[in-house]
Amino acid sequence: MPFDPPADADARRAVPPVICYPDDNLPRPDLALYADFRGAAEKTDEVVVPPRDARCFEVPAGSFFRISAPEGAQVGDLNLWNATDLSERFYSGKTRALHGTHLTTGERMWSSFPHLRPMATITADTLDWYGIDAFGGSVHDVIGTRCDPYTGNLLSGSQYHHCCHSNLTRALADHRQLSLSEAEPHVHDVLNVFMCTGFTRDTGQYFMKASPVRPGDHLEIFAEIGLLGALSACPGGDCSSEHSSDSAACYPLRVEIFTPTAEALAGWHSPPSNGYDRTHGRGPVR
Repeated sequence: MPFDPPADADARRAVPPVICYPDDNLPRPDLALYADFRGAAEKTDEVVVPPRDARCFEVPAGSFFRISAPEGAQVGDLNLWNATDLSERFYSGKTRALHGTHLTTGERMWSSFPHLRPMATITADTLDWYGIDAFGGSVHDVIGTRCDPYTGNLLSGSQYHHCCHSNLTRALADHRQLSLSEAEPHVHDVLNVFMCTGFTRDTGQYFMKASPVRPGDHLEIFAEIGLLGALSACPGGDCSSEHSSDSAACYPLRVEIFTPTAEALAGWHSPPSNGYDRTHGRGPVR
């Protein structure tokens, strides 16, 4: 049963917001330095992700990876892990808190506790012109999770196996020779590459709309640490209507790896793990 608003309801609503995590002291990436690295880089690998499927790829620290949709409008769900420690993985929630709901050039993908360090930095985004549209939509979100079979079953009783969660699970299992039950807990909330999303103004619901991505567009990312990535070509295609089914037109995604020379990277180092002492108020960590 709804309650009547208090007499000072308008005044309460009028209280101005405060940014939770002011970013004045957030370490800034040196994009000019990264541009020098990129100029000294050569293509070293390529992985093509089939429609409604996923593939893994590895990126050495100090290298770049470029995601593109070479054949048609297609969104992708991206997971990242420390290549030598799967427990350190992309933390979409903290990335959202630090940078906002959508990412673009100069913003970073932060890793999970206890490391909380930049694991990747976006260095080029051909869709940065899109900005925020009249519906509140923007591109490359960290607000959605990933389409998954559990939500599909909850809402419609379906047993659909080529949603992004399942695609990423299979890809990680195959790449690391894990069972599905071993791989699945490592799959995590994603960067929704090329996906155009937002929240409705009236109900606050998560929405998607047709991605503006076209062949030739790309997102390029610098690996701050050695990375294992997994990318799913979402069954929703451009996500203009639905996902978690085979009804949408879907296209492959391409991942290209570019590695600078050792001379170009001389003096550069991966960022250290977070400096918090991890005592949590209970004395030295043993």
